[in-house]
Amino acid sequence: MDNQNIPITDVDVRSHENNLAHRTREIDRERLIVRRGQPFSISLQCCDSLTRNHHLELSLHLGKKDEVVIKVHNEPEAGGKWWFNHQKVQDEILLTLHSPADAIIGEYHLTVLIKSPDGHFVKKTKNIGFHLLFNPWCKDDAVYLPDERMLDEYVMNEEGIIYRGTSNHISSIPWNYGQFEDYVMDICFQVLDNSKEALKNSKMDIEKRSDPVYVSRMITAMVNSNGDRGVLTGQWHEPYTGGFSPLRWTGSVPILRKWSKAEVRAVKYGQCWVFAAVACTVLRCLGIPTRNITNFNSAHDVDGNLSVDIVLNKEMESVGKKDSSWNFHCWIESWMRRDDLSKGNDGWQVLDPTPQELSDGEYCCGPCPVTAIKEGNLSVKYDAPFIFAEVNADIIYWMAGPGGERKKIDVDQSGVGKNISTKSLYGDYREDVTLHYKYPEGSKKEREVYQKAGHRIKEQICENKGPQQLQLSVKHGKPVFGTDFDVIVEVKNEGQKDTSPQLLIVVMAVTYNSINQGECQRKATIVTVPARKTHKEVLRLRYDDYVKCLSEHHLIRVKALMEVPGDNKPVMTVANIPLSMPELLVEVPGSIIVQEKVTAFISFTNPLTVPLKRGMFTVEGSGLLSASEIYVKGDIAPGQKVSVKITFTPMRVGVRKLLVDFDSDRLKDVKGVTTVVVRKKSCFIRCP
Repeated sequence: MDNQNIPITDVDVRSHENNLAHRTREIDRERLIVRRGQPFSISLQCCDSLTRNHHLELSLHLGKKDEVVIKVHNEPEAGGKWWFNHQKVQDEILLTLHSPADAIIGEYHLTVLIKSPDGHFVKKTKNIGFHLLFNPWCKDDAVYLPDERMLDEYVMNEEGIIYRGTSNHISSIPWNYGQFEDYVMDICFQVLDNSKEALKNSKMDIEKRSDPVYVSRMITAMVNSNGDRGVLTGQWHEPYTGGFSPLRWTGSVPILRKWSKAEVRAVKYGQCWVFAAVACTVLRCLGIPTRNITNFNSAHDVDGNLSVDIVLNKEMESVGKKDSSWNFHCWIESWMRRDDLSKGNDGWQVLDPTPQELSDGEYCCGPCPVTAIKEGNLSVKYDAPFIFAEVNADIIYWMAGPGGERKKIDVDQSGVGKNISTKSLYGDYREDVTLHYKYPEGSKKEREVYQKAGHRIKEQICENKGPQQLQLSVKHGKPVFGTDFDVIVEVKNEGQKDTSPQLLIVVMAVTYNSINQGECQRKATIVTVPARKTHKEVLRLRYDDYVKCLSEHHLIRVKALMEVPGDNKPVMTVANIPLSMPELLVEVPGSIIVQEKVTAFISFTNPLTVPLKRGMFTVEGSGLLSASEIYVKGDIAPGQKVSVKITFTPMRVGVRKLLVDFDSDRLKDVKGVTTVVVRKKSCFIRCP
């Protein structure tokens, strides 16, 4: 039979119907994007000479060189394989494809062979392309999440809240994940294609992409650029030569697009919340439920002894520092079934793309079950001991003597892993998930977990707490960056005798992860504290002094050490003081209609006593506009209010957020956000 007599005249991938059913219309309305474990249909237009007796053979191809070829069976088979059924209606063949719930995610090309009744080749269609994603709505998928509200937040929501600051003063910033913005999905697969595993053995890598454990681990390795073609380079202090401060970013999309456009050269720069947010974008886009987590007072235990050992000299300077305690640290949790582990390890898994320590030779971390951390099961892969220490380690302060000997001066057994936070399902406020990671502090169950984890049992270490009658504390208000403020160090004497301890107070500027940026003030004095009285030592911190060493994280650390002559029991306390930032006002007046221009107004007042130079606003919002920059002309004088406006055309309906960041030479990380509702165009009929 002549091939030309029965051609396939057209292919309709029915993307509008399929993408709506598969919850992918936000990604693309033209290309076919579907989720595994859920059928989808395409139409083949052909001439009338094609009969019911013609035989169809389907095959799927993955990889740039068709490294993986999958036969599509014409009826369901045991073992969960691809299969199809079809029907011919007039001059159209309706193909319905059924993917298994553990199918490989990626870009597929479908080939259809049509054979005549006598078995001769008749027609081969051109490649029909589509993308397949994980399906958390499918009960047989390893990422299945039965709660619709959680799916709305952890897969479909493009905006989020990231918590930062200190455990006593928690602040937040908005973040635009933007997982459904144009071509973000393509970049997510580009990230996977550039991993070490993919470049080393493409076929093996593609075949493993059916497993969310493997995919999520590859993403944590690829979001940072340490040792591979990853997305972001980390930098934890100024200068940020050749790039942008991590505080500049308000969303993941500009970072991913910049990496892709630069032919997979790493974007400069990121810190923990940026790494976590970009990974959250990628995993949500691929269909894995994911949320951002902030751990306050997060331990970085380098030597694996489940303690953070901080050694100080007599001047209160750190000596030979390796371990550290971060004011906060961000990672992500992804929801998945752990078929590679024993029962009880399903659910939320910790994943950390910030490059800290090597894991199997790569800078990645996780996935590790949150339940394993809570129960102290540190043999569970991946990286359970490191994550357990982040939320449970002791902080031990040592005093180094002149001969190198060390004396333990303080032990904080409950300060690490505080107020572990994520955005609530129910709105833009904080949900505390600390009890997901550990049992209540001091409980019997907590002590059992410590024993299981190989950690020493918590005990009272009275001999290291200093004289019982003397107590030391640091008091402060909520100072604003740019103002002068007081710090009060209180020495309380609950004894029956007067005492005259030596008091050393050191005020320094630090980054959020405890890198010392410089000393702001130091005071050594002998104070007299009468019995049953409190002495208050007041330090005035002036803007002109602290601004010289302050990091862009606007964080002051106060260390106070008290010693009584002839007594071998010093008392020490440490307080972190975040300086709050000024407000940035964002307004979008009037009703907002999709595909119609709208104007936003942004205003900011310089709170400092000095001019601000090189002022710049960055504006972005999913479904509203791509990241745009607005430069301020000239300097912004002290107390001056500057107002700018930006016009844009919303592209998608729904509740959206417009995010704004302000940066200048002296003031950075000023954030603003407003929520808008983009409505469909409506036709109104006037009534008489």
